[in-house]
Amino acid sequence: MKPLSLESINATSFYNVELSEREGFYQFFTDYGVHYAIGFVKSDLLSYDEVYELMIANLNNQSSKRDSHVREAIIAIIDDFFEQNNDTLLYICETGDNKQAGRSRLFEYWFSMYSKKALFTMLSTTIVDSDGVSNFATIITRNDNPNYVDIISEFTETVQLLSNKPD
Repeated sequence: MKPLSLESINATSFYNVELSEREGFYQFFTDYGVHYAIGFVKSDLLSYDEVYELMIANLNNQSSKRDSHVREAIIAIIDDFFEQNNDTLLYICETGDNKQAGRSRLFEYWFSMYSKKALFTMLSTTIVDSDGVSNFATIITRNDNPNYVDIISEFTETVQLLSNKPD
């Protein structure tokens, strides 16, 4: 993954985005004191080398009010990721606090407002695990990705495989 351009990100982000100490991560603080980290970690869920898991973390667990500037910052980071890389993102919602459905809806809403969304394919799914926990996953890839068909096919097959519970 090529590094992102903080200059480009901060040109469209209300909040000042900085590099984080953790490689592949960026951070910002909101006016409400929330410390966000946004990162990209190489994924092994699909067989392609160019697949990264998008991590969005509220590091200080502060209450996050309805702050449209958070969306602007996150979309600015994602936008620059795709400007620098023709890779694929997987967004898998954290399940530890049972708020994953809300996180998934919010992320889908944010992306629906993205001005360049027509350049991408975004597929979202829900997989219920053996404990009955709903897991939400979204894949985003550029429509001009040379492996587009194979990546979407593998994602769809993986979802079907994980959705079929053994007898």
